[in-house]
Amino acid sequence: MCDKIADAILDEIISKDPDARVACEVGTKNGGIMVFGEITTKTYVDIPAVVRQAVKEIGYTKADYGIEHETCTVWTQITEQSPNISQGVSEGQGLYKEQGAGDQGMMFGFACNETPELMPLPIMLAHQLTMRLAEIRRNNGLSWLRPDGKSQVTVEYNDEKPKRVDTVVIACQHDPDVKYEELRDSVIEHIVKPVCGRWLDKNTKYFINSTGSFVRGGPYADAGLTGRKIIVDTYGGMGRHGGGAFSGKDPSKVDRSASYMTRHIAKNIVAAGLADRCEVQVAYTIGYADPVSVHVNCFGTNKIPEEKIEDLIRKHFPLKPAGIISYLNLKRPIYKKTAAYGHFGRNDPDFTWEKTDKAEVLRKEAEL
Repeated sequence: MCDKIADAILDEIISKDPDARVACEVGTKNGGIMVFGEITTKTYVDIPAVVRQAVKEIGYTKADYGIEHETCTVWTQITEQSPNISQGVSEGQGLYKEQGAGDQGMMFGFACNETPELMPLPIMLAHQLTMRLAEIRRNNGLSWLRPDGKSQVTVEYNDEKPKRVDTVVIACQHDPDVKYEELRDSVIEHIVKPVCGRWLDKNTKYFINSTGSFVRGGPYADAGLTGRKIIVDTYGGMGRHGGGAFSGKDPSKVDRSASYMTRHIAKNIVAAGLADRCEVQVAYTIGYADPVSVHVNCFGTNKIPEEKIEDLIRKHFPLKPAGIISYLNLKRPIYKKTAAYGHFGRNDPDFTWEKTDKAEVLRKEAEL
């Protein structure tokens, strides 16, 4: 919820001022939402209005859900970006005179060939389950569903290949009068089976609202804060993570843009057949454009030496912040829809980092 609100604010700003600097955090508890951080822009945005619209779109439209879009309280605590940071990320300023990274840190991208999306199977199934939950709720297929929900899938592997789904966990908020047996059976039949069907067997275990009840949800039950689901946003723990969250950050922040770029690189390497699994890591220092580290790990699945793959990366993919932003066309209001169901493995033309348009040239140069 907080990530969705933060990215809704980012989209509204960047749609009017593509060069804006946005580092927007959101926190929520009970009926209150706070927006805080640093924003430097030439435009004006009615932040409370954007917040309320985002809350409405998520589905919190009734007071008994714990928060309601028209009556929730919205606080804002916003300053401009620190001038010490600004001079490092603004072209023509700072020590190096070109757009540098907005902070130090490392970013990872990952891809594997176990799904058509070149993503790990467990996280893909988990995302598809939550998407199915939202679809059923919005279409009134299960009228007792409420907005809060989450999922987890445990997959059994054999020789690094997915074999079967061992466990499915779903928690879904619901109206108080629905019977547990009806809820459990309906979720398995209408949510789990359509998504996981081919991977299920008679030994698959189901944990559906495993406390027995999930009536109180959202910020009424749990405080929320941006950046609390970075593993769910990425690869479900299959690949490593540098620690930086994505939502609420404009693309000058390499936490976001370089993570998108390394995903794009890893995906093209796997799509080209250079490896079955690939992890790409880059690291930056504040104010400096070139990464201070580029590392490739194919976990022994590479068909050519990893040193050769690294050479191909440096040749065919920009790694400076300005180059990444231009190459992936990131100065667009595309971010709100990244905040739920994962930033990677999505079949959406706005998700330019998911394209495999370099796979053929990589394959040819690798002489495979």
